Amino acid sequence: MPEGSRLADDRRRVTSELSSHRSSDGRFVNPWSDSTPPTFRDVITWSRTRRSTPRTQPVLPVHVQPDIVIPRAATDTLSATWVGHSTVLLQMGALNVLTDPMWSARASPVQWAGPHRLTTPGVTLDARPPIDVVLLSHNHYDHLDAASVRAIARRHPAARWFAPLGVARYVRRWGARAVTELDWWNTVDADGLRVACVPAQHASGRTPFDRMRTLWCGWTLRGGQHNIYFAGDTAYHPEFGEVASRYGPFDVCVLPVGAYEPRWFMRPVHVNPDEAVRAYTDIARAHPAAAPPIALAVHWGTFSLADEPVDEPPRRAAVAWSAAGLAPENLWILSLGETRHVPPRGA
Repeated sequence: MPEGSRLADDRRRVTSELSSHRSSDGRFVNPWSDSTPPTFRDVITWSRTRRSTPRTQPVLPVHVQPDIVIPRAATDTLSATWVGHSTVLLQMGALNVLTDPMWSARASPVQWAGPHRLTTPGVTLDARPPIDVVLLSHNHYDHLDAASVRAIARRHPAARWFAPLGVARYVRRWGARAVTELDWWNTVDADGLRVACVPAQHASGRTPFDRMRTLWCGWTLRGGQHNIYFAGDTAYHPEFGEVASRYGPFDVCVLPVGAYEPRWFMRPVHVNPDEAVRAYTDIARAHPAAAPPIALAVHWGTFSLADEPVDEPPRRAAVAWSAAGLAPENLWILSLGETRHVPPRGA
């Protein structure tokens, strides 16, 4: 991203908002009530209960052949291909975008321990088109994977990377060149794109010693005829409607639906499917005259990170979606590698 890129914000408003999610010791915090992430003691308590919880064999998502346009799609095209977990390939006209790229076998600092993939990626590393933009939500291992970053940086050196505060140093160390680091509500305009870093309710840390030292976020990306919202990894928070008011209406919202049980532990950091639908309604309500966006359900079916069955999130999401009276065609629950195309506005 060029050094002279314009930050399109009201500076006084942003200064006030930035101070609300950083504590006096420099650590980042969730600024809303009852939003403190679990403590290390909570992790130990939950780990003990997990060992005594019976596990059932899940029905894992199947693989299908991707329908990716290589090298680039037509100007009016908007499609999404689910790679797995929170990794999505978005083809926004001629622009190719990746969210939270994760291709490794384990979400861990080492590949001999830690959460392992239950399903292989829906798109191989060599089957991707040229990557133009990579959106990173935070530094947890299942979202910021060193091997995947290195592979993308090596194969696609011209890619532009967008990261929340404190995360750019990782991806630069792993070979990425054009890295822009933003805080919540910061917006960058350049080369026909508008990229905004927006709030999420979560946490950060890759070791016991750097907890909450880097920021977490969601992203909006407007380019050409298309506008997308990638919510990142998040609990339910009160800013979904404000994100849509400032940066919508959106064509596609990439929303997490998994890793939510037990609620006493996961509620401050992960939405459950009912809360994901509530977040979607907040987003859609901000622009009642616009066509409702597509909701693409992610963050399920790849790693067993919580106590609910791995295959439960999409079922619960579909039930909550129906109960909210939402159009079934606007909820996308994809197979691995599946590509779907967003109809043009007004179609």
